[in-house]
Amino acid sequence: MNPSRPQPSRLLGAPLALLLLATVAGAGPSRQLPKVLCIGFDGMDPQLLDHFRADGSMPNFDALIARGDYRNLGTAIPPQSPVAWSNFITGMDPGGHGIFDFIHRNPATLTPYLSAAQAMEPQRWWKVGPWKIPRDEGHVENLRDGVAFWQLLDRAGVDATVFKVPANFPPVECEAHTLSGMGTPDILGTYGIYSYFTEDLAEEVEMSGGRHVPVAVRDGRVWGELVGPVNSYRAGDPESRLPFEAVVDREHGSALFDVDGERFLLEQGEWSDWVTLRFRLVPALKTVRGVCRFYLKEVSPTFKLYVTPVNLDPAAPEMPISTPADWSRELAAALGPFYTQGLPDDTKALEEGAFDDDDYVSQSTLVFEEREQQLRHELDRFAAQKDGFLFFYFNSPDQTCHTFWRNMDHDSPRHDAEAERHEQRIRDVYRNCDRALGLALEHVDDETLVLVLSDHGFAPYHRSFHVNRWLLDRGYLVLQPGVEARDVTYLSGIDWNRTRAYAIGINGLYLNLRSREAGGIVDPGAEREALLQELVAALEATTDPVTGQRAVKYAYRTDEVYHGPHAAEAPDIVLGYHRGFRGSNESALGEVPDATFADNMMKWSGDHCMAADEVPGIIISSRRIDKADPTLLDLAPTFLSLFGIAPLPEMVGSPLFTGGR
Repeated sequence: MNPSRPQPSRLLGAPLALLLLATVAGAGPSRQLPKVLCIGFDGMDPQLLDHFRADGSMPNFDALIARGDYRNLGTAIPPQSPVAWSNFITGMDPGGHGIFDFIHRNPATLTPYLSAAQAMEPQRWWKVGPWKIPRDEGHVENLRDGVAFWQLLDRAGVDATVFKVPANFPPVECEAHTLSGMGTPDILGTYGIYSYFTEDLAEEVEMSGGRHVPVAVRDGRVWGELVGPVNSYRAGDPESRLPFEAVVDREHGSALFDVDGERFLLEQGEWSDWVTLRFRLVPALKTVRGVCRFYLKEVSPTFKLYVTPVNLDPAAPEMPISTPADWSRELAAALGPFYTQGLPDDTKALEEGAFDDDDYVSQSTLVFEEREQQLRHELDRFAAQKDGFLFFYFNSPDQTCHTFWRNMDHDSPRHDAEAERHEQRIRDVYRNCDRALGLALEHVDDETLVLVLSDHGFAPYHRSFHVNRWLLDRGYLVLQPGVEARDVTYLSGIDWNRTRAYAIGINGLYLNLRSREAGGIVDPGAEREALLQELVAALEATTDPVTGQRAVKYAYRTDEVYHGPHAAEAPDIVLGYHRGFRGSNESALGEVPDATFADNMMKWSGDHCMAADEVPGIIISSRRIDKADPTLLDLAPTFLSLFGIAPLPEMVGSPLFTGGR
């Protein structure tokens, strides 16, 4: 281990496991190790894959399947990406790794928070005039518990590379080459805040995913500001800002930009290369660097400019995004700047009107092409090795199915004339994935084990179920006197002295349990058991009055499906929906809408936060799979066993192959 390399703040449960591993793994120089290539296509669905294979769109998938095996892959409960990939990483279910949903809640305060990671600012400061000087260091903490399989590979001497796997920010401590993926924030510490500058607005509008900013073209020039990180070195913690200007040529449909000393010309509909931004927080002492791309959406008749979220600069990241710490710098030196933001396809810009479908296709194509270039770079290195492990991740199937399901689904409430223009977009993305797989197959020999997998599949999302409204109407949730349902946000305004159950997160339902929640009233013994049985039966019998269909396929009791030390912190019930239904965004944020069901009128029209057996993933292997009914929990034990390493006792799954390497 390199003692000079900065270390992440914690690695839960790892020291003892790694110490034990050192006594059993012992990969010596005489041991013959295999080569394993694993490609993760987030959200790739078996039904869609079969459909596109049938029309001849997936020749490289066909070739790999002909060599080996193809199965459905059991996903997580619930089938949310951070939960599913945490299962993949640790070989444990949420009771072991502690990630239950995108959103968790603090039972002591009943306030929600993002589940994957948290940042801690310095707690002590010296104050000098308008400036503050930190007396201790802040840090970023990965909230996923357990040991990642690549840590065990690394300790055993296996050359391992894990490229952008989700649920690994900040990356856990190891010497393997890892780059963090889903969960990695932008420079503001959010999941991605874009900027949209337009003459169509009279005043600035703050959206959930971006800033819509009014601008005016005067004497052929336009000015704007890009928002950077909070300047915690100044009293009051003001936002840092960086101005830019552009000379606009409406006649020729172009604009010449000047951004932090860098000048570039864009035609209407054109993307810039990556632009490096320098937010100078303390003159000559502290500068934070970020990177972004400009998209000149329109010049005439109306000036419209989109700017990506300001990403952490991989050449000088302000937060840890790779192991070793300098690996992101090496990648940037070889490939140039790239998206470090965990989910780069800007679905929020599409939902909030900064993008139309054409714009989104343009941006998501850039993301895929960048990732494909990175794949080629890693494959070139991998091909030169005699042994080792490479995992490489693509997010595009997931993000495109979320936002473009309506385009191919004529039954979607959001299918319209605009949607028909890109009716084949999902097929196009699957074809791109097939091309990437073909690139991989060109780089490996017949002795290399190739695995292709997805964390879950996909389904239509036509109707929203407002869980907290359902609880309110049945008396399980009670509001404070004088509080209207529409005024409840983030569980505020709830009468905890009379509330027995509440929902927070996309799939989670909690009891207001005495000795756990701060204002808990439900006894954890017989009363809890009776209430759970009552809720499970009632939820699974709930019918949508418009469609006549049952919404909840399974109300999973987590005390029956989760195992491990974090099971007691989990939701008491995880809602598994039938295809077509999903928990609403409003209930996920602790709100109480006016009705129990509603049409989903978002462009976010496909989803997977449903019953696990409704949205299985895929697994394809160049070798016959021996285990019946494989699941994500089996992958970590499989990778370890392939390299002669015993899986950890807490791993729930078992290897896919019984014949060793």
